Amino acid sequence: MKNMIAYCGLDCEKCDAYLATLHDDQALREKTAKLWSALNNVPILPEHINCEGCRVDGQKTVFCESLCGIRQCALQKGVTTCGDCPNMETCQTVGTILSNNPDALKNLKG
Repeated sequence: MKNMIAYCGLDCEKCDAYLATLHDDQALREKTAKLWSALNNVPILPEHINCEGCRVDGQKTVFCESLCGIRQCALQKGVTTCGDCPNMETCQTVGTILSNNPDALKNLKG
């Protein structure tokens, strides 16, 4: 499995935070911050939109670094991704991602 697949199965290479960081795209940072603020009903500023990938060394968004329950669970269990967890199919923590994004499940089953 490639390193740019997040613990939850999402492809970091398709994430706007990753793309904004990779291309140093301030307009994309601003657009992403506005969208994520509205979706999560919390203030997210463009300077918060910097991420080099969930499972690789480097900077991450505040959410991914310390608030993502999926990432924290995977790190605690010591799994490469949720696909390595025997409870993945019934897990409520990753379940929302998998039910809304069939590609994430495909990535985890890989």
